[in-house]
Amino acid sequence: MKYFDYASTTPLDDRVLETYIHVLKKYFVNSESIYPSGLEVNKLMNKSRQQVADLLRVQPNEIIFTSGASEASNMAIKGTCLARREKGRHIITTFIEHSSVANSVRWLVENEGYEATYLSVNEEGKIDPEELKRSIREDTVLVSIMWVNNESGTIEPIEEVKKIVARHKNCYLHVDCVQAVGKIPLDLDGIDLASFSAHKIYGLKGSGILMKKNNVVMVPLISGGQQEYHLRGGTANSPANIVWGKTLRLALENLEDNRKLVGQYNDYVRRNLQEMKDIVINSPQDASPYVLNFSCLSIPSEVMMNALSLRDYCVSAQSTCESGQNYSAVMAQMFRNHTRLKGIIRVSFSHHQSWDDIRGFVQDLKEIVEKYG
Repeated sequence: MKYFDYASTTPLDDRVLETYIHVLKKYFVNSESIYPSGLEVNKLMNKSRQQVADLLRVQPNEIIFTSGASEASNMAIKGTCLARREKGRHIITTFIEHSSVANSVRWLVENEGYEATYLSVNEEGKIDPEELKRSIREDTVLVSIMWVNNESGTIEPIEEVKKIVARHKNCYLHVDCVQAVGKIPLDLDGIDLASFSAHKIYGLKGSGILMKKNNVVMVPLISGGQQEYHLRGGTANSPANIVWGKTLRLALENLEDNRKLVGQYNDYVRRNLQEMKDIVINSPQDASPYVLNFSCLSIPSEVMMNALSLRDYCVSAQSTCESGQNYSAVMAQMFRNHTRLKGIIRVSFSHHQSWDDIRGFVQDLKEIVEKYG
């Protein structure tokens, strides 16, 4: 298998797996138990929480373990809005958010009487901060904008967004950091809520984090016991939570070196794509190097993916959370050309790949374009 779909999920790091198996076998008791072994599990979980907090430069009681980024985003959006109905019922987001964000906002609109304003994006997939300025109102209680888009790799101007939202004390800022963490430097100052997923950074599936600043008011979506500061009831998935600290540390350990290598891979593929007939690159030049989205105008996505699959390549045409649609709703916001939308391919890279992988992909793609284009 020649894997080029790291934005969808990543393989589990052997070092994380080794620790996970050890914890799973030895520390199986309930973390809420008050006998010594239960207290030990709770201690290990809080040690991981402290490690994550230190790495993200926040407080440990601002880290909430979840089942993934989708749950974290649901908590951030629904939990804060439902807790502050009297403050206002207006939300601002974009047309290019992950489905967990988009559908959470839609749920509030359809069931709780909220109004949503959707920011548009240009052909590079970027919002206009001036449009955000014009859109914020006195009753705006939440702005939710992703940092790095999972389909185009576009990096949104979050630093500018922070400054705009900071002027409105009634408004929280939520940022989907799933495709940003471990890939670009993150500064969570000025961000009230942030979503993270372990399986995008060589960690466990079904494991996520919500960073919630202490000033943020929230109601729990899962009613139960006192777990996670009374904000997420249910017996903790302690083994998964315990390895979060190690997962994040490893992801950040060589961020700049990994990003440099992946940037070289991206540049090489991009240069070769520009020389191929009927190829249009959809990712902006300053996008995250980990994602490269392009269209073949003469070969539909399904045909291209089948041709690549026959050569053992794993690629995608859109977010796997949206698979089954005719074409990417995110990319449709960036451009309206039907032929271009029908030919979208997303490749996503990793520092675990080799130059042989990258050169082989380019060569095989050239042959496919020449044969079917």
